[in-house]
Amino acid sequence: MLSAILRRIMSPCWSPFDAGESSSRNVESSGRFVGLLWHKDSGRHLNGEFSMAVVQANNLLEDHSQLESGPLSSVAASPQGTYVGIYDGHGGPEAARFVNDHLFKNIKKFTSENQGMSADVITKAFLATEEEFLSVVKKQWVQKPQIASVGACVLVGVICCGHLYIANAGDSRAVLGRRDIATKEITAVQLSYEHNASLESVRDELRSLHPDDPHIVVMKHKVWRVKGLIQISRSIGDAYLKKAEFNTAPLLPKFRLSESFEQPILKAEPTILEQKLHPEDQFLIFASDGLWEHISNEKAVDIVHNSPRNGVAKKLIKTALCEAAKKREMRYSDLKKIDRGVRRHFHDDITVIVLFLNSHMISRCILRGPIVSIKGAGGGGVGIGVVA
Repeated sequence: MLSAILRRIMSPCWSPFDAGESSSRNVESSGRFVGLLWHKDSGRHLNGEFSMAVVQANNLLEDHSQLESGPLSSVAASPQGTYVGIYDGHGGPEAARFVNDHLFKNIKKFTSENQGMSADVITKAFLATEEEFLSVVKKQWVQKPQIASVGACVLVGVICCGHLYIANAGDSRAVLGRRDIATKEITAVQLSYEHNASLESVRDELRSLHPDDPHIVVMKHKVWRVKGLIQISRSIGDAYLKKAEFNTAPLLPKFRLSESFEQPILKAEPTILEQKLHPEDQFLIFASDGLWEHISNEKAVDIVHNSPRNGVAKKLIKTALCEAAKKREMRYSDLKKIDRGVRRHFHDDITVIVLFLNSHMISRCILRGPIVSIKGAGGGGVGIGVVA
């Protein structure tokens, strides 16, 4: 009873959720809150172990995330594996929350229809989720026009039948910790690249897609931005840069372009990496850009490799916060005292999921073990069962 009361008191610090969801969650099994930090220190997925953590900086938490392990489709002979999603919202939490509720369902739907997992399945799921969210924007446009300026960077990882799929639309990042066969050292391998206008390759891509628009990327306040408005070139949401009908009044003037457009300025289609997993692949780190702003790939991999698995995602976040405090010439203990909203001036919302890989299990399509469904920072519960 006491834990339920505390949960109700603390819940306003996080993004809104339905009362039905709140009453069904098991607080202990779903993770714990300590101030603005949520963490699930350890758990098992079909291919090994995992650790999750989220820290809030914004007034409303704009990061959402999930880990699903078990059947990857709705058919009887479903391929089994593990799914990770990092959804970094901007402009508000609505798009990230929507992706959290719909993307994995679409993955399962298209996996069933295509009778297996593939890069094409993941792309179809991204685009279907995008269309569903744009439909919501259209329905709410008159009453809530600001929803047209809400979007989410989406990073997905899927392990299925010995293959790893990394799909990215935005600036979150996935990094692999791999043991070098010759030196036995653990090296960092970046598996995704950011769709951010700060990268010359992204600016070149935008210019090639919009050859008639000399202002497709603009330097503003010493930062490259798409149309002078946003740094990312791919996302789910951001309807005001996808369809011209949403780039007009009653949308706030600061989001409106002076000229109309026919072709979407931003894309929802992810870039996808597919590769076979090998015994030397030790673990995967998935994180929103708030982590990588303060920690290098090599530093993150070194921390995971040299730390106890229990709570390692939380340790990565603490390391990032210590670096954020150091940049402002303050102590970590003082940073922790700063409340949400004001905290955003020091660091972003940060989400981290670490997947440890069991080399004896990653190549199997039929597995026995726990069915796990957990959403970070109170966005859902965790279910445990046995795979038949």
